[in-house]
Amino acid sequence: MKQALVICCGFFVILLLPSCATIFSGTKARVTVTSPNASWANIKVDGNEYNNVVFPAQIKVKRGYVPSVIKAENPDMEGSVTVDKTFNPVAVLNLADVIGWAIDAADGAIMKPTQREYTIFMNPKKKSSADEVVVAEQQPKEEPQSQVEGYGDTALEQTIIRWDVQSRPQGADIFWRVVSKTPEVKSTNNKYLQTTPYEATKALDIRGLTYQTSGNVRIILRCEKEGYLPQEKEYDVRMVLDQEEISAFFRLVKDE
Repeated sequence: MKQALVICCGFFVILLLPSCATIFSGTKARVTVTSPNASWANIKVDGNEYNNVVFPAQIKVKRGYVPSVIKAENPDMEGSVTVDKTFNPVAVLNLADVIGWAIDAADGAIMKPTQREYTIFMNPKKKSSADEVVVAEQQPKEEPQSQVEGYGDTALEQTIIRWDVQSRPQGADIFWRVVSKTPEVKSTNNKYLQTTPYEATKALDIRGLTYQTSGNVRIILRCEKEGYLPQEKEYDVRMVLDQEEISAFFRLVKDE
């Protein structure tokens, strides 16, 4: 009789325990935020604020099912990055406990950020029309292309876009280069990205780029793998800016 009572009490204690994923992981996750062109910023994410944060810094984001947006700002610059979520393997520990699994699913503990580190590219803040008038009056008029030549300081140089490059078979090397028909933006040689599959949120890093000149600029993606013929895909930069994405799939052909 006592043994049965002990087993029964133990069963109810297990049911009343909080879920495994919530215990081990919590409802928030810690991520590291860095910025290549800013030393500090005030950060907002999921309703929380972190003031005077010096990069690199660790902050917490909600697990949940909805992507979190980390916004950074200082007096001169601003930027943001999206934190997508994926399944949290720790939640598997709780499969045997239906109630615990339900708790994990409800509070979002079964999800976690897809990455541990995120980079925020800070862009100069847009000035008001009144400020632009004052600056224009103070600066002498010059020819549009007289001092740019691919090294300008424009708001679109560090535009953040999503990169999604896939290939079949996987493990192919991905390169990209800039081909420009305007002297304001310089053409570049091939730059190595990564092997496929390649998924990232990063800046275009095209010096001197403006929306007006973007129609004369192309991005060339090149896919190479030993034993296969190389392939290239071309993208109009203005379309990339509008869609905020470069997406490509290479079906490689054997070099026979």
